[in-house]
Amino acid sequence: MGVYSEYLNNPALKDFNLLTAERKKQLARISQLRGGRDVLVFGADLANAKGAGALTQIAFPDIVPIADQLTFLNGQHLDLVLETPGGFGEVTEEIVGLIRQKYESFAVIVPGWAKSAGTILAMAADEILMGQTSALGPIDAQLSWQGKTFSADALLAGVKKIKDEVTETGILNKAYVPTLQNLSPGELQHAQNALDFATQLVTDWLAQYKFKDWITHSSTGQAVTPGEKQQRAKEIAKELCDHQKWRTHGRSLKIKDLEGMRLRITDYSKHASLSDAITRYYALLQMSFGTNIYKVYETVQSQIYRTLPEVTQPVAAPAGRAANPIGAGKALLNFQCTRCQTMTPIQANLGMSQPLEPGRHAFPNDNRFVCPKCGTGHDLAAVRHNLEAQTKQRVV
Repeated sequence: MGVYSEYLNNPALKDFNLLTAERKKQLARISQLRGGRDVLVFGADLANAKGAGALTQIAFPDIVPIADQLTFLNGQHLDLVLETPGGFGEVTEEIVGLIRQKYESFAVIVPGWAKSAGTILAMAADEILMGQTSALGPIDAQLSWQGKTFSADALLAGVKKIKDEVTETGILNKAYVPTLQNLSPGELQHAQNALDFATQLVTDWLAQYKFKDWITHSSTGQAVTPGEKQQRAKEIAKELCDHQKWRTHGRSLKIKDLEGMRLRITDYSKHASLSDAITRYYALLQMSFGTNIYKVYETVQSQIYRTLPEVTQPVAAPAGRAANPIGAGKALLNFQCTRCQTMTPIQANLGMSQPLEPGRHAFPNDNRFVCPKCGTGHDLAAVRHNLEAQTKQRVV
C-alpha cells in the first residue's frame, strides 16, 4: 500500500489536530535525517479548487508569515520544503534575501512541484533535492495583457516573427494589424524587462551560491574561474527561460532535464529513510489542503495557515450540502441528502461535549451520516476537516 493510501485509510487522521501532529513528526524526521538542519515549509495548494479567493501564487502577503516562521529557527543551515505554482519574481527576491541574511547555506526540497518563480527560488539554493515525481518548470516571465496571461518570451518572439516576415516580404499581413495596434513600445519593453529580470536573478544566484563549491573541472582538474561560473550560470538561465524550447509554461522539468543542463541535483529517492520522510510529509500536506487551507508556512514548532474566509462566514461544505455560521463552542449544520434532498439539522460540538439543540442530530464520530429519510450514507470527513481547520478545535 502506498503512503498516501495508508494515511487516507487511517481513521485517526480524520482529526485535524492528529493530522497536524503527524505532519510535524515527519518534518522533524526530515530535520534529523538531514543532520539537524532547520526546516521551513512554504507550501501552496496546487489543485486551486478553492476559487479566486485563494492566492496560491508567491505574492507580497507571503513575506510576513515567512519572516515570522524564520524567527522560530536558530540554526546555521536551512532546508526549505517548497510547493508552489509560481508567482512574482520580485517577491521571490525578497524571500531569498530573508533566508540569506539569516543562514550560511540553504537547500530547497521539492517533493512535488516548484514552477516558474518557484524554480527561480530553487536556483538561489546551495542544493536542490528532488525525487522521481518532483518537477521544476520554465522561468519565462508571465505577463497579464488584455485580460490574458501569457509568456513574455512568447510575446517578444511573436513580434520578432512579424518583423522578420515584413523584412523578408516587404508586406505586413493584415491579420497582424489588430494585435500590433494594441501593443505599445512600453509594453514590449516591459516584457523584455520582465524576462531580463528573471534571467539575471537566476544567473547571479547560480554563480554565487549553487556553484560556490565548484572549484575544479572534473574532466581536466583545472581550477574553475569566476568567469566560467558566470558563463555556466548564464547558459542554464537562458535555457530555463527559453519558451521556444519548452513550448508551455506548465512544462515539468525533471531531474534528468536539469542534469542535462549540467545542473547538479540531489535525488533524495536514493536515500530510503529521507525519501520516506519527505514522501510522508508531502502526503500529509496534501491531506491538509483537503480543508479550507490553501497555504502552509511551518516549522517543526510552529505554523501559519492561509485559509478561505472563516468563522464569521458559512462553513464551506461539499456540493449538495449547506451550512450555517459557527456559534460559540458549536457549529450548526444543515445537511442536505444528495439522494432525496432532505435537509437534516446537525450539531458539531467544538472542543467539549454540549447538549444537542432541539431537533438536531449529533455530528457522527466516524464521519458517516445516514439520512434518516432514505437511509443513504454520507461521508462527512471533509466537513470535519474544514471545521477543525477553521476553529482550531476538535469536533467531539
